[in-house]
Amino acid sequence: MSRTTPADVLVLHAARTLGYATAARVADRIGLPEAEVTERLSNAQARGWAAYSSFAGDGGWSLTEAGKHRGERLLAAELDAAGARRAVEDVHQDFLPVNDVVGAACTAWQLAEMGIGEDPVTLTATIAALEEPAHVLAGLEARLTAHLTRFGGYHRRFAAALSRAGTEPAWITGTGRDSCHQVWFELHEDLIATLGLTR
Repeated sequence: MSRTTPADVLVLHAARTLGYATAARVADRIGLPEAEVTERLSNAQARGWAAYSSFAGDGGWSLTEAGKHRGERLLAAELDAAGARRAVEDVHQDFLPVNDVVGAACTAWQLAEMGIGEDPVTLTATIAALEEPAHVLAGLEARLTAHLTRFGGYHRRFAAALSRAGTEPAWITGTGRDSCHQVWFELHEDLIATLGLTR
């Protein structure tokens, strides 16, 4: 039976996986009302787990080191309560070689966009390189959500970005949107945080 993560854990965890985000973006990511997310982040800030910062009119939330440690403890407890540690470890091992493929494709595309890549890289070739990882991701997500529902949505978001990249290349590595690179980064951070690992 798949386990549902408590809201307070979801909010902390989403702030971590997103890296730096508005309350609205965190709310959208986990499907909670923005007002509730703002309140929970403010409470986390009062405990030293989250910080709000702004620059040039742009503001967002991120976790402090104490918040990251707090989140990891909560995730570890959830993982063990679900009896899912081995399953998630196995998925992480299967994820790593695919992560290399995605990382190489995204890096090559970023370099090509800046005009400094050693080899010519086309949009068509980049999309083709990401199609197999998208397929593999569907299976990895199914294995994860069999134990923890919060892992749901990564494949849908990655596939949606990939389908849009053909006409709008920013969906490959663009920031401020659910690009292929952003979604993949979040999944990697999710697995790392869940297992208490480092990059």
